[in-house]
Amino acid sequence: MALFLVIAVSIDANAAKKPEHVIVVGFDGWGAYSVPKAEMPNLSELMSRGAWTLKKRSVLPSSSAINWASMFMGVGTEGHGYTQWGSKTPEIPSIALSENGIFPTIFTITRQQKPKAEIGVLYEWDGIKHLIDTLAVSHHAQVSPTPDGSSAPITKAFVDYIITSKPTLALVSYDNPDAVGHRVGHDTPEYYEILRDLDAQLGQIVDAIKEAGIYDSTVIIVTSDHGGIEKGHGGITLAEMETPFVIAGNGVKAVGEFQSAMMQYDVAATIAALLGLKQPQPWVGRPVTEILK
Repeated sequence: MALFLVIAVSIDANAAKKPEHVIVVGFDGWGAYSVPKAEMPNLSELMSRGAWTLKKRSVLPSSSAINWASMFMGVGTEGHGYTQWGSKTPEIPSIALSENGIFPTIFTITRQQKPKAEIGVLYEWDGIKHLIDTLAVSHHAQVSPTPDGSSAPITKAFVDYIITSKPTLALVSYDNPDAVGHRVGHDTPEYYEILRDLDAQLGQIVDAIKEAGIYDSTVIIVTSDHGGIEKGHGGITLAEMETPFVIAGNGVKAVGEFQSAMMQYDVAATIAALLGLKQPQPWVGRPVTEILK
């Protein structure tokens, strides 16, 4: 007599489905040390429903172009070749180049593997445009703050872009708190006032994602390139090297603080995993699998 065993398996379709949108919010010069001290309720809400670490490490030197490049390119200084705070081209020849003549970025591989994807980057600091592979993105623009330093213009532009274009991958990069860190100092009352303001901008971005009707299929990442001490950065202290990484949304486990070691170049790898992209061979970044469904 034949015996048949039937096993019923319940599958959560939403848990298995890859997110359709990844929105990255970058705060230049935002050190991880500041998070416990800052008044950032919108960030705290994302932390409570997603995953986070305050120990993501920058590559060296711990300054802007080097670390934005590493975040976008999935590799450290030795691979992409950008070595200076304001590098526009690599001082060391990149170990590999895409067909667009730049080390392959997360924007490059998204365009290659999802040709119809809407990809956008908005930034206050002009240096970002040299690091993203502008030929791979659908839209990029510099949006300057108001004369009194408010970031309201770039937030409005990014909110409008999300609502009208519903991007597959989008980044907004705020120049503060780096500018305040240089002018007044990191870990000062003025620095925390900027963080309160940027948290309000973050809340507007989350509201825009909801208004666009893509909230349930979106992952939101909030992170930084480097921290700082006194009025500078670029050194080897943890205050300069450790940056926050907060992630929440479809495809992300709500584990709270995670323990996996994370480097700057792991951001690109984690975004690639979320979007179901194959990493290019020259990348060394690894997705933080502990937090992914």
